[in-house]
Amino acid sequence: MSRHAPETLAMIRRFEAAGFRAWPANKVRFDGTWAIRMTASHPARRLNSVNPLDPGDAKHVSDRVERARRLFEAYGRTPTFRVSPLAASAITDYLDEHGWQKGGHSVVMQMPLTDDIVADAMSQIPLKDLHRFVSAALKVHDYGQELRPGFTDVVSAIKAEAGFFVLEEGPRSLATAICVQDGALAGLFEVATASGERGKGYGQRTILSALKWARLRGASVAWLQVELDNLPALKLYERLGFTEAYRYHYRQPPEN
Repeated sequence: MSRHAPETLAMIRRFEAAGFRAWPANKVRFDGTWAIRMTASHPARRLNSVNPLDPGDAKHVSDRVERARRLFEAYGRTPTFRVSPLAASAITDYLDEHGWQKGGHSVVMQMPLTDDIVADAMSQIPLKDLHRFVSAALKVHDYGQELRPGFTDVVSAIKAEAGFFVLEEGPRSLATAICVQDGALAGLFEVATASGERGKGYGQRTILSALKWARLRGASVAWLQVELDNLPALKLYERLGFTEAYRYHYRQPPEN
């Protein structure tokens, strides 16, 4: 059973569900309460992973893990589990026993979104031109052009209301962010500042503009996910007022 209080688990489920809607996989199937997300067009682990969603769902773990492994291998993906506090301890015990390696340690952060936080933010209308946003995001993130089709597929399939933000200076894209407003929640995704432009406040300006847009639409909680080794981003989010909600990591089989 989970060591977390019921209200904590409810909060985690709320963010997990919002994350699935905000960054949708091409295909989702369920094995009990394990959500198996598969995306042929994009290799990101969060789009290609098994996501256990109930700490009490621990039946037949070995059979189900091996079934998921076969599915991923047939799909041409590395078998991957995304382990959050919603995963039963029996799952992590099994993965430990069989040498599944840990990686991608990340933290989900949240912040009450108030008028005061965004009062001085620049008002910015989100881009309507998806092609323009994708082009800017690829440049700012230093993504290869081979990711363009898959990245476009993902962002165009976002189920909630999404705002695409780009901070520009002439022809140059300095920073980008996607803000997904899902009821009271404003989720930040793909936040990045161009290499050579970091540390100049461009990321913060873009984030606050995105959150101002969401706040004006009624959002009252901001949230995001960031890898724990991204120290500059962590410091920025903490400075803005974000605090840790919970952590997760990925598990993949040992290399042969």
